[in-house]
Amino acid sequence: MIMNEDIKEVLLSEEELEKIVSKLGKKISEEYEGKNLVLVSVLKGSVVFMADLMRHVTVPCEIDFMSVSSYGKGTKTSGNVKIIKDLDRSVEDMDLLIVEDILDSGRTLSYLTELLRQRNARSIKICTLLDKPDRREANIKADYFGAVIPDAFVVGYGLDYAEKYRNLPYVGILKPSVYGAEE
Repeated sequence: MIMNEDIKEVLLSEEELEKIVSKLGKKISEEYEGKNLVLVSVLKGSVVFMADLMRHVTVPCEIDFMSVSSYGKGTKTSGNVKIIKDLDRSVEDMDLLIVEDILDSGRTLSYLTELLRQRNARSIKICTLLDKPDRREANIKADYFGAVIPDAFVVGYGLDYAEKYRNLPYVGILKPSVYGAEE
């Protein structure tokens, strides 16, 4: 299988992604100067974005990871958020920046934000590569976002369909025929 053949359209090229990540890293660095920054990657989708983003953050920071699921193998959220891997440390008095690949329905990020708030983090903000406001169900917004995208099923740069396509170096719209939908 050649993955590129399953892509209907490239939404964000490698070059566009580099510009987005660089700009976000600069802004985050300016706003977190002198703070106890912890970047919290929401696995698995944000791992590529997080790796690139943290190389553009110029202030001292720590990193940690959470793995949550609300999708399973489908293309739409189930609505039930399940923690698969929790943070390795206490976040009390820390300035958290949740790093996510896509803000879609908002349910997962809403759940995580509330959970981390209960753990007495000093501050909690959200940085997402992609924002898909047309699908929003929860009342939540990203503090930092790379690009607003249409309501299409996207893969690449960490985003997947059934655990595949994460390794594409760009973000593309997956052909609906790949996941059993009408074109």
